[in-house]
Order: sequence, then structure tokens, then C-alpha cells
Amino acid sequence: MIDDLRRLVEIESPSADPAACRAAGDELITIVDERLGVRPEQLAVGDRRHLLWRFGDTVEVLLVGHIDTVFPLGTLAERPFSVEDGIATGPGVYDMKSGLVQAVHAVASLDDRRGIALLVNDDEEIGSPSSQHLIAEVAGGATAALVFEGASDGGAATLKTARRGVSLYELIVNGRSAHAGINPEDGANALVEAAHLALRIAELDAGVAGTTVTPTVVQAGTATNVVPDHAVLRVDARATEVAEQDRIDAALRAIRPTVPGTTIEVLGGPNRPPMTTTDSAVLMTLARRCAAELGHPPLGGVAVGGGSDASFIAPLGVPVIDGLGGVGGGGHQPDEWCDTTRMAERTELAARMITRLQAGEHQAGL
Repeated sequence: MIDDLRRLVEIESPSADPAACRAAGDELITIVDERLGVRPEQLAVGDRRHLLWRFGDTVEVLLVGHIDTVFPLGTLAERPFSVEDGIATGPGVYDMKSGLVQAVHAVASLDDRRGIALLVNDDEEIGSPSSQHLIAEVAGGATAALVFEGASDGGAATLKTARRGVSLYELIVNGRSAHAGINPEDGANALVEAAHLALRIAELDAGVAGTTVTPTVVQAGTATNVVPDHAVLRVDARATEVAEQDRIDAALRAIRPTVPGTTIEVLGGPNRPPMTTTDSAVLMTLARRCAAELGHPPLGGVAVGGGSDASFIAPLGVPVIDGLGGVGGGGHQPDEWCDTTRMAERTELAARMITRLQAGEHQAGL
């Protein structure tokens, strides 16, 4: 498993580079072929490619993961894959290449693979724009979905039972340029308007529990002596309830400029709906039972703020649970790590859950 993890990590796969993601996907195809002897359906959507392995004619238990990472090309040279005292480091070890390895090995350990499918996309870190409909299509006929994102950040083997909904926005501000030294008063400063927007938008969470509205990126200006006539402000909003997503969306679309002569265009909107503990309750019960049977430590569940493809499955009424991937931490950070001594344990848990689901325990209400 560590060898397979090394192979995946040593092929960088930033979301913004479809060719790099394809190369990492090719290596995953080879690994799955070696471990399971099955080739995937390669599903192209524009310049993206997603992979689907089916075992049998129907999809009963869907395993979900992604091959892309947040780290740009060149990160591997700065932080090469290494394992020391059971701790693996390198771009993507925790989010989520260890999870992919564990999913593959869980299926490989089973004598009966009928009804299992493994879906791996390459655009999850940018909101799954080309794959979310594919995920919903494949998951819609399943009885359960297991998502192999990393376990609770920080090294606990806790599963993720709820996720906040994610909304992504881009606010385009247009103004009027002028010479900053001769006649700045003739301009309409798009950067100043973007600054006003950032301050106003940051207050939209209004202290609501579970809601955050965060201005994250601003781009403006062409030269020091020119009043900016264009600015772009990006915003990340998260909420535990759809009603909160709707409130934030309405507030952003109703916002009006403060600087005379500027205009605002709002692009984007809700990307992922919330996943709740109700969506994961049956599978959390099953996971705890399986962990006890295997002699593992008691298994906990936690709600997290990060988004994942589990949120596209939850609204379908299909039971879904997340965090079955690697035990580690530092996701999206330079100190990302994975505990390789826990990989076999987590794989064993996933395999036991799959077997129980194949036996219909989910349909029997556990």
C-alpha cells in the first residue's frame, strides 16, 4: 500500500492542470489493473477525464474519491514523498491519495465484488464542475456511498458525518480609469469599491452558527499611477443549512456599489449543498459496529466545514459517509501528512462495511 501511495504522490496532479491529472489517473488505472485486473470507463467532460470501475451490472455500493490536489506543479521537488517512523509526507498524501489506495485495496481484499463501483474524478478541489452530475447519476441507483476523503484532520480515525454547504462567488467590479496624479477625481476606482465590498461581505455571516462568508482573493489595477477600472473579488461562503446558503446568495445579488461610477456583477452561487448527520446516520452505526467487530478503537463522527463530493450524494436520499480515507492531517498545507501504520486498519474497516452492505444490512435498517 505504501508503494502504491508513493506511485500516486510522485505524479503531481493539481486541479488546474488537466494533463497532469490525466497522468496521475493513468497511474491509478495501472495500479487498479494490477490489484484487481479491471479497466475503467474513461468519462471525458470537456478537457477533464473521470474514471469509473464497475464490478457487476448494478451499482449497490459506490466508493468515491478524487485524483486532483491543491498543490501546483513543482511542489514535489520541494517536498518529495517520504516515510519516516510511519509518517508519510508529500503533496496529496492525506488529501486524498492515501484514500484512493485504501479504497482499491479494500475492494481487492474481497472475494465477492459484485455491486461495487469506484468513481474517481479529477476536479473535486475546484468544486467538481464537470463531474458533479456524473457523481449524482452513478450514486442515484446505489444503496450506499462511501467517500474516501481523509479522516478527521489531526490524526484521529474519526469519520466525517456532516459537511457544510459551499457557495463560491466572483464579483466583477467595473469602474473608470484616470491618471492617479493628474485627474484621479475623473476616475471610478474599482479597487476601492472591491475593498468596500470585502468589508460588507465579511459581515454577512452575522454571527450565525455554522455560517462563514470569507472574501478570499482580490485582483485589480494595472499600474501604480492609474486609477483601476476593473477588479475581481472572490468569496467563499459556507453554511450548515440550505436556507442560509439562499440568504447569503440573495444578499450578494442585492448588493449595490458604494463608489459612484462603478458597477457590480455577481457570478457563481451555491456549489455543494450541506451534508447532515441524518444523511450519514445509518452508515455511522454500521461503521461503529464493524470497528467493534474488528477490535478497532471506538469510532467517532464529526461535522466539518470543508466540502466534498459527499454533498452531491446526500440530497439524493442515498446514505453516505465520508472520511474513510487516510488518518493524518495538514490538508491543503505544506505540512500535510498521513499515518501509514493506520492504512491497513482503515482498509479493513472499509472492506467490512462493504461486505455488510452487500449483505443488505443497510436495507434491513441495521
